[in-house]
Amino acid sequence: MKNFRIVFSFILFLLFGLSNAQKVGVVDTEYILNKMPQYKEAEARLNAQIDTWQSELQNLQSEYERKRSAFESEKVLLIGDQLKLREKEVMDLEKNIKTTTSLRFGATGEIKKLRTNLVQPFQDQIWGAIKTMAEKNGIGIVLDKTSNNVLFLQKRFDYSDKVLDILLKDTDKKEKTKTKK
Repeated sequence: MKNFRIVFSFILFLLFGLSNAQKVGVVDTEYILNKMPQYKEAEARLNAQIDTWQSELQNLQSEYERKRSAFESEKVLLIGDQLKLREKEVMDLEKNIKTTTSLRFGATGEIKKLRTNLVQPFQDQIWGAIKTMAEKNGIGIVLDKTSNNVLFLQKRFDYSDKVLDILLKDTDKKEKTKTKK
């Protein structure tokens, strides 16, 4: 009788465990983002802005180099207030370069903010599509292949294309309603 209870308990535990097993799926958000034409356009705008800021910074740097070398060569000829004024001008330009670099390219700079503003709407769309796909396919856990936490993946568990299909269908629907108006 004790053996029967142990075996019965074991079978119940096994059945309960199998019925609560979670289905796992994997998506590649980088792959999805690269397939979205709107993201590519926004990324191109961001890169154009970065190029503009880099050229402005290069212009400031070359102006600084020119003024610093001119100051160094004329330093012996300048006296009193002229020397202080020219030295202050060069120092101010150097501070301006450092400030501009920090504001635009620093850890909390404008580029980081622009990139965050660029990616956030697309991430929200992707998360919504992932949720829809997970609910539709009964998936309990979805991993992102981009974060390099996936060691092995069979193609049948990669749901990136299904998420992309959901996103592209939503985009097509939005474009059709815009053209009807």
